[in-house]
Amino acid sequence: MDDQAEDRMEFLASLLDEPGPSGFEVRPARVWRKEAVRFADRTWSDVHGNSYAAIGEPRRPRVMLAGHVDEIGLQVTHVDKDGFLYMDGIGGWDSQVLVGQRVTILGRRGDVPGVVGKKPIHLMKPEERKKVSEIRSLWIDVGASSREEVTELGIRVGDAGVLAQGFQRLAGDRIAARALDNRVGAFVVLEALRLLQEDPAPHAGVVAVATSQEEIGHSGGGARSAAFHLEPDVALVVDVTFATDVPDAQKREVGEHTLGGGPVVSRGSAVHPLVAERLLTVAEAEGISVSIHASPRATWTDADGIFMVRAGVPTGVVSIPNRYMHSPSEMVAFSDLQQAAQLLAAFVRSLDSDTSFVQE
Repeated sequence: MDDQAEDRMEFLASLLDEPGPSGFEVRPARVWRKEAVRFADRTWSDVHGNSYAAIGEPRRPRVMLAGHVDEIGLQVTHVDKDGFLYMDGIGGWDSQVLVGQRVTILGRRGDVPGVVGKKPIHLMKPEERKKVSEIRSLWIDVGASSREEVTELGIRVGDAGVLAQGFQRLAGDRIAARALDNRVGAFVVLEALRLLQEDPAPHAGVVAVATSQEEIGHSGGGARSAAFHLEPDVALVVDVTFATDVPDAQKREVGEHTLGGGPVVSRGSAVHPLVAERLLTVAEAEGISVSIHASPRATWTDADGIFMVRAGVPTGVVSIPNRYMHSPSEMVAFSDLQQAAQLLAAFVRSLDSDTSFVQE
């Protein structure tokens, strides 16, 4: 890996290690904006927690590049008299993943470490051992012996937390981390912006957005308000999708997508057919390997919150193959992130001042 790639990997690691569950994204958003200042014409944030970085902002067509910066997490729902914390999930959890994990609670006086507690297997009845551990039957133990001691630690009901799993480099260019879904999307859109600063688009302006609250954004999350604010002529969303190069993968359901096989282009539902076709054409011209993902009902990404804003936004989705989604050890290939950024930048450069996505 060359020096520039190592530099980008270092930034990605710093972005991934900052805790930022949906609704509490301020820390990774600050890291993202601090990096964006290095090459963007302008950076800013909004009341919804979205972060923006623009190059050639006044030019048309205006392209919105969106990747959500939030992650799934936990929220304290109750502290009992003995100092044990009870919780609910922020976003979609497989509660089995939580058993035995270490956690970080984002308290008002700083981060507080803890562990997820559960009745030991030795004390379970045979029928209990066969049951799935539901999140509301688990608790967090921060070592406190009373509710008052928990308060002294700066923890109160409503505080968020994440699993205490950091960035890890694996064999080759593969990486594992807690928040790959979808902080890699926020990374990719900023990388695309950096590439466009080095080799500008002749006509289009572009705004990269690290969107908020996608994991709980049943009404569109931060992406909806960001699109309303920007009034883009076209939008590209970067998220993760299921890698199917693992045992028992259901390729018939979600397609064939491999780590290191390149980004994934979606077709269907919120995806505009002309945007998808242009992405595929650009990928072929640039020599970027891609696979295709069918989205017959919804994309389950920020695209679902963008494409119907105002009079409609022609929207595309580019995804990163991801193993072990919604776990503390998600895995992607760094080369897929690089190629996704190159694809987005090439798409923006391909646009003319009179490019139209109206289907005749």
